[in-house]
Amino acid sequence: MAPPKYEMAIGLNKGHKVTPHNPRPKPSRRKGVLSKRVKFVRDIIKEVVGLAPYEKRIIELLKIGKDKRALKFAKKRLGTHRRGKRKREEMQATLMAMRKAQSQQH
Repeated sequence: MAPPKYEMAIGLNKGHKVTPHNPRPKPSRRKGVLSKRVKFVRDIIKEVVGLAPYEKRIIELLKIGKDKRALKFAKKRLGTHRRGKRKREEMQATLMAMRKAQSQQH
């Protein structure tokens, strides 16, 4: 069925035809997106300060192969399952980097 040539009061295409309004996205849509500057600053701080005690413990648990215990510990410290999984992955990457740096040193 072709769309009507004039406005109708009933049916699927009823009402006055208007052009859609496309507003610019709000700044709140960017919340949580990591900028280059923030990433740089956090990396510098991590390099200078080192790991937090709970992060060191997670790495120790990963070294002895207790991945599940590391997740449970991270979850308890960070509050949610998702945050715990992300932290465990981050610590595994840190551990790999430490091992790689150590093997390159020798």
